[in-house]
Amino acid sequence: MKYKAIVIGVSSGGMHAMKVMFSLLPKNFNTPVIIVQHMGASSDNQLINILNEKSNLSIKETDEKEKIENGKVYIAAPNYHLMIERDKTFSLTVDEPVNYARPSIDVLFESAADAYKDKLIGVILTGSSSDGTAGLKKIKENGGLTIAQDPKTAESAYMPATAIAVVQVDFILSLEEIIKLLIKIDNQIEYSL
Repeated sequence: MKYKAIVIGVSSGGMHAMKVMFSLLPKNFNTPVIIVQHMGASSDNQLINILNEKSNLSIKETDEKEKIENGKVYIAAPNYHLMIERDKTFSLTVDEPVNYARPSIDVLFESAADAYKDKLIGVILTGSSSDGTAGLKKIKENGGLTIAQDPKTAESAYMPATAIAVVQVDFILSLEEIIKLLIKIDNQIEYSL
């Protein structure tokens, strides 16, 4: 498998986007998926519970020093930055917010780019901040694959539009097209840039 992990950044409108994504990804999807969804500091496990009801995959909140495994979906814990260490384990920090957010998409994406180099896929979905743009740029610079939701199809266009303006992303697609592409890549089926 060429790609070893997928990181996804999502903010405003993210609940709907993730419900769609996890209802369509098949249960044999093997590439680990790691998500930062902007949410309030007091958020509980409601998001995980709702997504698990819709999902064919196992979705869980990240734990400190947890090893990243194939076939799993991980969502950043509320009010902690999520980082990926070079040994492919998670690290949670309470450092200052980045782009007014903790967890920050940029923090996840930049650490994942260091850990996975050109074996990483970065995806920016709907959102109303610029968080994720710097991280997606680093993924691109490290040879990873970069994808942004077509702003015309996003519930909140600002975040993908900002990423597209700054980063020469490899694919600009609707949510459904992104899911189809990820399935092709996971199944090692040919696709073109």
